[in-house]
Amino acid sequence: MSCGHLRRHLVVTCIRACRKTKPVVGRAEAVEKCAPSHHSRAAAQPEKSCRPGSGRGLAWAPITVSPRTRFRLAILASLALLPVGMCVGGLIATRSNTGGIDVGGEFDANRAFADLKYLVSFGPRPPGSQALEQSRQFIAGELHAAGAAVVLDTFTASTPLGPVPMTSLVAKIPGVSPSIVIIAGHYDTKRMTTPFVGANDGGSSAAFLLEMARVLARRGNNVTYWLVFFDGEEALQRWSNTDGLYGSRHFAQELSAQDTLKQVQALILVDMIADAHLDIHREAHSTPWLSDIVFAEAQRFGYGRYFLNSPRAIEDDHVPFLELGVPAVDIIDLDYGPFNRYWHSPYDTVDKCSPTSLAVVAHVVLATLDALETTVSSRPGGTSS
Repeated sequence: MSCGHLRRHLVVTCIRACRKTKPVVGRAEAVEKCAPSHHSRAAAQPEKSCRPGSGRGLAWAPITVSPRTRFRLAILASLALLPVGMCVGGLIATRSNTGGIDVGGEFDANRAFADLKYLVSFGPRPPGSQALEQSRQFIAGELHAAGAAVVLDTFTASTPLGPVPMTSLVAKIPGVSPSIVIIAGHYDTKRMTTPFVGANDGGSSAAFLLEMARVLARRGNNVTYWLVFFDGEEALQRWSNTDGLYGSRHFAQELSAQDTLKQVQALILVDMIADAHLDIHREAHSTPWLSDIVFAEAQRFGYGRYFLNSPRAIEDDHVPFLELGVPAVDIIDLDYGPFNRYWHSPYDTVDKCSPTSLAVVAHVVLATLDALETTVSSRPGGTSS
């Protein structure tokens, strides 16, 4: 039943109930007139000595409303106020809350936002599509220009739609230590029947990783960084243990088979981070100590209104690594638009995103990397000679 039908049904039901239980309201009952008083003021103004229920003059029956009627009237009032609440909530959820944040500096959020726009210009980018191939060529070219070594992880995924070719990109930036910290996100968009360009869901993580690669490639690093652009994050038909997370599952399994996974000290995943109204909840599956670092750095920057320390469990590309024992944290804003209506919808467009949101996340991630570099370097054997 639609909301409109439900509302009409409740109204009709309530009206019928009111007709059945309507009390006698406002009916005058004839009683004897006020008796003359011995007091002259009362005699001169006899009508003022009459009181409701005194047994003299006109008396009005008390208003009585049954509990059931009160309940139904409360429902009607709630339904009447619902559109107002939705409008207020919608305005709050679409309004940018990151004003005044510096978008320049080491991480150029305006350049990252320009990359986001360019990726969106290719249109929908589901796995196996020509648009995703164009995106991949653009990303690889920008990574090479930044000075990163690019490795392609190409495989054929078994999906409910049959075999689908997929390719994740890995940008490798060497550091003093062979210990690896992975920063990852996905660059595909969900396959949908309606136009879905995934400005936030797919575009934001890819654009963020591109600019982060430029930052890390031009500075000295204590650890080795891998920036991974996962293909096939989205389900091709319906989300399940086997439909979705294709790229991250394949990559994690490959690293495990090559005995390279033990070098990975941490994975930081970013997803849907350009929402103009930014609110990132602590992801409940993530490794607690790594989440603690992320949220502590956010508080240090004064970003507590963007990084909300209330848990939400979300299955994302970090899960295959968690299952293999790699510490991982998911930085994700899965509260996109009024009642999350922009998520996986044609409304996920560039105008719903903001470079300042990318800047906020970048400040926190870079500070987290600094903390991780100190942690890794302080371990025995953490740095090479």
